[in-house]
Amino acid sequence: MYQIKNFDVNIFLSDYWQKKPLLIKQGFAHFKDPLDENELAGLALESTIDSRVISHTNKKWQVNHGPFDDINKHCKGAWSLLVQAVDQSVPEADELIRAFSFIPHWRMTDLMVSFSNKGAGVGPHIDQYDVFIVQGKGSRRWQVGLPGNYENKIPHPDLKQISEFVPLIDEILEPGDIIYIPPHHPHNGVALDYCMNYSVGFRAPSGQEMLSALSDFTIEQNLFTQRYLDSKIVPRKHPGEIKQQELNQFKKMLHEVIDSTECNQWLATYLSENDRLNKNDEEPFEEYSVDEITQLLNSGHGFIREPGIKAIFIERQDTGNSDFIFYIEGQAFTTPTSSAEFVQNFLNCAVFSSQNVLPQPICMFFAQTLTTLVNSGYWFPE
Repeated sequence: MYQIKNFDVNIFLSDYWQKKPLLIKQGFAHFKDPLDENELAGLALESTIDSRVISHTNKKWQVNHGPFDDINKHCKGAWSLLVQAVDQSVPEADELIRAFSFIPHWRMTDLMVSFSNKGAGVGPHIDQYDVFIVQGKGSRRWQVGLPGNYENKIPHPDLKQISEFVPLIDEILEPGDIIYIPPHHPHNGVALDYCMNYSVGFRAPSGQEMLSALSDFTIEQNLFTQRYLDSKIVPRKHPGEIKQQELNQFKKMLHEVIDSTECNQWLATYLSENDRLNKNDEEPFEEYSVDEITQLLNSGHGFIREPGIKAIFIERQDTGNSDFIFYIEGQAFTTPTSSAEFVQNFLNCAVFSSQNVLPQPICMFFAQTLTTLVNSGYWFPE
C-alpha cells in the first residue's frame, strides 16, 4: 500500500494545487517500483495499449508508436519508453495512483510509466493539465519554471517543445521523491541513469470538448428536440435585426439543456469514461447469476476490483428515497438509497471480503449490483 509521507493535504490544496510546483522529498519512503522495465516493455507489445519510444540522437528527435515487435531497434541514443494507462493492467500500479485520491477520481485519467536511459527526456515543454511525477529506480534531474511566453518548437510532428526557461525548481529526484507540476508551468526532466518514472495524469476538458460530447449525447438520446417558438414576435424597422428578447429566448433554450437532470447524468457519464482497455473483447469470461453471486457472498468469498476501475457519483442534495446511482466507464449502476453508504465503501475496496459485513436488507440489492459489476468485467471472484 502506497501512502504519501511528509505531506499535508490541506496545505497542498490551498497553497499549491494549480498555483505553484512542489517537491516532496521521500514522499514514498522505501519506494518499491510496481513493475520493472521488462514488464513495461511487455505491455508495449500489446495492441490495446498506447505506447511510444521517444529518442534523441545526433541532434535529431524521433517518435515511434507501439505496439512494437522489436522495441530495441527504436532505442537509439538517449531514449525513453512511455506507456499509458499502466494502472489498468498492473494492480500495484493501480495502488500507486490511488495514493493521490485526495484529488477526486473523476479528475484522474491514468498512470503513465516511463523507462529511460542516461540523458533521455522529451525536452522542455508545457502541459495543459496537472501532473504528479514519482521517481522510481534511478534518478532524474527536474527543472520547473513559471508560466510565461515561450517560443514553441516542434522538432517532430508528434513532439511539442518550448524554448529554454529559468527554473524555479532545479533538483535531482531519487526513488520515492515526488514532484507536482501545475498546468502551464514549463518543465524538463533528464535521466541521470537508467530510471523509472510514474506520472499521475488529470482530466482537464475544454468547454469545446464538453459541448461537442453533450451534443453527441443529446442526438443519441433524442433529447431536447423542441423548436424555437416566438408567439410574441414584434415588428421592427430593420428586418435583419435580432431583438435582445430573441437572443434571450435562444439562450433560455440552451440553459434548459444545461440545467436539466439529463445533463447532470450525461456529465457524470462523461467524467466516468477513461478509455478503458478492451480486455474483455479478447478473453471471454464466465457470467454469473444473482443466485451464484449470493452463494459466493454467503460462503465468505472475496471479490477483487479490476485495476484501473474508478467509480464516480454525484453528491446527493436531497434526503428522499431516490436510488443511488454510480458510474463506471460511461455505464450507470443503480442501487437503493438505503445501501448507498455501504456501496460507496465497497467501491473503494481493492479486495472486498463479504464475511460478516452484509446486513440482510442490503444483501439482496447488493448481490444484484455485484452480479452486474462482475458480468461487466469490473470485479471478479477470488
